[in-house]
Amino acid sequence: MSTRFSRRSFLKNAAAATVAGPLIVPRLSFAASPNGKLQHAAVGVGGQGGYGLGEIFSSKKVDVVALCDVDANTLEKASKTYPGARLYRDYREMLEKEENNIDSVSVGIPDHMHAPVAMTAIQKGKHVFCEKPLTKNVYEARQLTLAARKHGVATQMGNQIHSHDFYRTAVHWMKEGAIGKVQEWYSWTAALFLTGDKKRPAAAPVPANLDWNLWLGTAPERPYAPEVYHTFWWRRWRDFGGGATADFGCHVFDTVFTALGIGAPISVCAQVESVDVETWPEWTISRYVFPGVAMSAGKTINATWLDGGKRPPNTVSRHLSSDVVMPPSGSVVIGEEGTMIIPHVGAPILYPLNKYKDYPKPTLEPINHYHQFVEAALGNGVAGSHFDYAGPLTEAVLLTTIADRFPGETLEWDANRLRFSNHNEANKFLRRKYRDGFEVKGL
Repeated sequence: MSTRFSRRSFLKNAAAATVAGPLIVPRLSFAASPNGKLQHAAVGVGGQGGYGLGEIFSSKKVDVVALCDVDANTLEKASKTYPGARLYRDYREMLEKEENNIDSVSVGIPDHMHAPVAMTAIQKGKHVFCEKPLTKNVYEARQLTLAARKHGVATQMGNQIHSHDFYRTAVHWMKEGAIGKVQEWYSWTAALFLTGDKKRPAAAPVPANLDWNLWLGTAPERPYAPEVYHTFWWRRWRDFGGGATADFGCHVFDTVFTALGIGAPISVCAQVESVDVETWPEWTISRYVFPGVAMSAGKTINATWLDGGKRPPNTVSRHLSSDVVMPPSGSVVIGEEGTMIIPHVGAPILYPLNKYKDYPKPTLEPINHYHQFVEAALGNGVAGSHFDYAGPLTEAVLLTTIADRFPGETLEWDANRLRFSNHNEANKFLRRKYRDGFEVKGL
């Protein structure tokens, strides 16, 4: 039975040798475009997906020609904003029927469906904007990176802060050596996605507007429950989201990864309050060791990720006075000559304050993260968080979502072989089996 609806019927430096490579300028197709605009389709048109679609459309270089959402109410609302767009409930049907009509696809849905939708679109030669984290697991991130490069499409991950003046200023300062060679860094988020019971709730009738089978997609089957999964709290469940780590890691790690050109880690070791098979930990402290780079003080760089409201004390750096209060979320980068605190969505600050009180700020041209993707898809440059960058970043972040299952154990990471060299049990969590009927070639 067709799942297309009419309005009338309802109203890319992880493992450098393996991943990094030359970027390919995307071909221009302008599928069936009468005006030279990008012909765009969106999968997920509510919440962040709807917001992102609006930003892409605001470039005025895009025609929104197809919309897809598993929630009929959400789809109906979006159809009023984009009149004339063809409507679908199943992304597979949309991409098959619209293959010759579209140039690009945005993906703004729960994490467990990012890779299946993005990979299907890429294999059809479509440019892809995908919300963060790029994928649900490490294997998917690697495969998406390779596929985007192979097919020569423009890509952008939705870690929007990558394009913000705050983070770009921090990158500029680090690259020009404002704090000297980097010794260590900490990144953290106040986000806490553990609420309510850790056990699965009792089954409830599926509302008429929601296609629960399509919402589950690749994930193992389970009964619907109201206000537990759809529309927000899927983030706390291991089958669908990645907890606070995956939700914010690609944002908060981003600045240091960009500035240092950091590669894949050598090892990761996590501490958690407890391990649960259904939900993510209430908090996580994950310690990484990365190989040294030109901007690092030693042969390796230690990095620490904290979530669930935990943050490092100001004593981690000799450059910070006792009255310095760490922001709720952000990074602190410790250099040989100074320290930089980068609040999440806040201006970076150099310490000691007296030393840097007159330190010049760079003059930066504003960048719209979404418009940058549109321009890249039109053949004008390369987006800043393209998958050759975003894929390796996502891989590093998602390693913590495996390490937190084995608290206190150091997992040694072999990025070239995409496996832990010392822990076969941990390797089982690098990829997942898709539910029957939702398999995707290459994943």
